[in-house]
Amino acid sequence: MRNAVWTAGLGVFVPVFLAVLFYSFKDSFPIFQWNDWEQYKVFIEYESWNWSFLLSRFAVSFLIAAAVVGIVYLVAFDQFKQLLHKQKIARMFFSNRFYEQENFQTESGWTNKTVTKRKITYFPRAYYQVKNGHIYVRVALDLSRFQARYLELGTDLENGLFCDLVDREVEEGFVVFKLLYDVKKNRIPIQEVQVKNGSMSLMKNVYWEFDKLPHMLIAGGTGGGKTYFILTIIQAVLKSNAEISILDPKNADLADLEAVLPKGVVYSKKNGIMMCLRKSVEGMMNRSDEMKQMPNYKTGENYAYLGLPPMFIFFDEYVAFMDLLEPQERMEALGYMKQLVMLGRQMGYFLVLGAQRPDAKYLADGIRDQFNFRVALGKMSESGYGMMFGDVDKTFLNKSIKGRGYADTGTSTISEFYSPLVTKGYDFMEEIKRAQVGVNGASATAVASGSVATETGTSGRSERSE
Repeated sequence: MRNAVWTAGLGVFVPVFLAVLFYSFKDSFPIFQWNDWEQYKVFIEYESWNWSFLLSRFAVSFLIAAAVVGIVYLVAFDQFKQLLHKQKIARMFFSNRFYEQENFQTESGWTNKTVTKRKITYFPRAYYQVKNGHIYVRVALDLSRFQARYLELGTDLENGLFCDLVDREVEEGFVVFKLLYDVKKNRIPIQEVQVKNGSMSLMKNVYWEFDKLPHMLIAGGTGGGKTYFILTIIQAVLKSNAEISILDPKNADLADLEAVLPKGVVYSKKNGIMMCLRKSVEGMMNRSDEMKQMPNYKTGENYAYLGLPPMFIFFDEYVAFMDLLEPQERMEALGYMKQLVMLGRQMGYFLVLGAQRPDAKYLADGIRDQFNFRVALGKMSESGYGMMFGDVDKTFLNKSIKGRGYADTGTSTISEFYSPLVTKGYDFMEEIKRAQVGVNGASATAVASGSVATETGTSGRSERSE
């Protein structure tokens, strides 16, 4: 398996080369006239061979065989990559000497002398599998002296196979590494982003399961695609009839949505944002009391079980807003944020926080730990990644692709991430205007559940003009 790619290439090249060579010569060269036993003389009379003819036919055969290998490579590219991965894994075992061998004496068949040879007595058992867009590498935990090292192979596999380590599990007798290969191929267009059963599709095989892993933290500098990503999520949740509030203290792109969304949804002034946070907490507490009064209430079940819509609070430039507040106001805002992130999941209140740098001083007291889905888009510094994901053993690479970054989907494993693809000329304002039917259609339920959109009674437009 150490030379799997080379062997597979020769397995295609050699038969094709010989077949083409045979058909080139069978009617024009006496060697291939097998019915004439006197043709052995041809080997002796090689001076009379037509060497230019021979060389041209060999060259043509070689080129045709090489072309066939190239075609097979293109057609069976995935199979080739799998062979390459298996070869790399085998070579990793050999280069790290994850094997045992012993010497033994034997007699040479040619010289009748005793020679020393080596025999491998132990080699790790490893299995490679591709399933549902993921690569699974299983290594047997056989109590060998290498077992502790097997448990730490995640980083080696991630870097060596150019994959992203998604998860590592220990099964009975095996350690299983789950990797995602060629992540860019899993990028989906914005039209395929859907919210269903408490889950939002963001890539192929990548979902934000907000009912189980609530709250999202999004970081990214200018030009990284953060705003488009937030707008994509807003559009998706509106189509699912969810309720929303939008807080944009910089009065930028998200604040423009007040032109197409109902009153009391968009806030950009300090007083309005503080009021929205307070009303959100009050609405969440009211919903908790009302849920317990419902006839179908059941301990342990959430808002969705009772048929209530989720409430999403989009708070862009959170750190910039906190920097603008006075110390007393900052403590008040942090108190609201802490209640929302700690208690929101059961009642269906979810925060989507955006910031250029997720400064730890405004995400302290366990607040950051409650953001189970974290996305860092665009180019960031090592300190920025540290603020986002903590101290992790991960090599971060910056690429000039808008919407590309890294994400922790709630597994504590950071993998490459591509936000949904937004085509050139896509009109978010028009599409969100169409999707707002979900907000209007949920207004009756919003009154009963204490939603911010109806409780505040404050127009986003009049609030911005203060």
